[in-house]
Amino acid sequence: MSTPSGYPSYRCLLPNRQLEARAKAAFARLEACDLCPRNCGVARTRGETGVCKGGILARVSSMGPHFGEESPLVGERGSGTIFFTACSLGCAFCQNYDISHQLDGREVPPRELADMMLRLEDMGCHNINLVTPTHFVAQIIQAVALAAADGLGLPLVYNCGGYETLETLKLLDGIVDIYMPDFKFWEGSSAERYAGAPDYPGIARDALREMQRQVGDLVITDGLAVRGLLVRHLVMPGGCEESKQILSFIAREISPRAFVNVMDQYRPCYRAEEFAEIARRPTAAEFRAAVAAAKAAGLERIYT
Repeated sequence: MSTPSGYPSYRCLLPNRQLEARAKAAFARLEACDLCPRNCGVARTRGETGVCKGGILARVSSMGPHFGEESPLVGERGSGTIFFTACSLGCAFCQNYDISHQLDGREVPPRELADMMLRLEDMGCHNINLVTPTHFVAQIIQAVALAAADGLGLPLVYNCGGYETLETLKLLDGIVDIYMPDFKFWEGSSAERYAGAPDYPGIARDALREMQRQVGDLVITDGLAVRGLLVRHLVMPGGCEESKQILSFIAREISPRAFVNVMDQYRPCYRAEEFAEIARRPTAAEFRAAVAAAKAAGLERIYT
């Protein structure tokens, strides 16, 4: 969907209650939940929970201005983050394991979630940054409909792990302004070992293609991201070859103009000590090799 630069996409769906229709379609999928690639098939509408442990209400850990994101998201007044509890991917080394694995947070009804978005806008944040949103897509769309009706006018950032179904992403077409996936694993064996998701690599590749189709390369206006795809790649210890493959794929099949953050933030958290090969931080040489691989692949917008 084409919108003027900086104008939130979802406001174009306000006429004819199109946002409400999307929310209804998403909630219907909770009856035998298939929002994420886990495809648990549980009846979340009747209190059942699957891998993500998500129920019928969104569960939020915290919200507020965040200044640790990429500079085009942070600007001067911060990115308006809403951290959702639980996760459909569930990496063994998660740095936010208290939120994703230990379910630190509380359930919030749609009106309260909408009010959080409006409050972040009132605080002066530059965007609404939905962190780990996949398993609460239905609730998010419903809240966006409510907030937009009350005047919400900030870009929506979909901050995810890259483990997304095409069907769910298509529900978000015209709603999300900025997609921010983290492409973690190239090898199915790595994804299985650390996240129990051997299908992750292929699913992430398809997801990035769909995200790029929807929003294109990242558009930055007056220093702020307003629309487009921002890809994160977390450099893993011993993962130089996987980094090379991921970065080459992005340059070759997504766009050489893709905005890619090559991240050195990995540290062994949660259950990482159970895996000797990742029970350490990446070395400086490993990180430099990943940045060099990004440049060699032809990527033109590398952020570190």
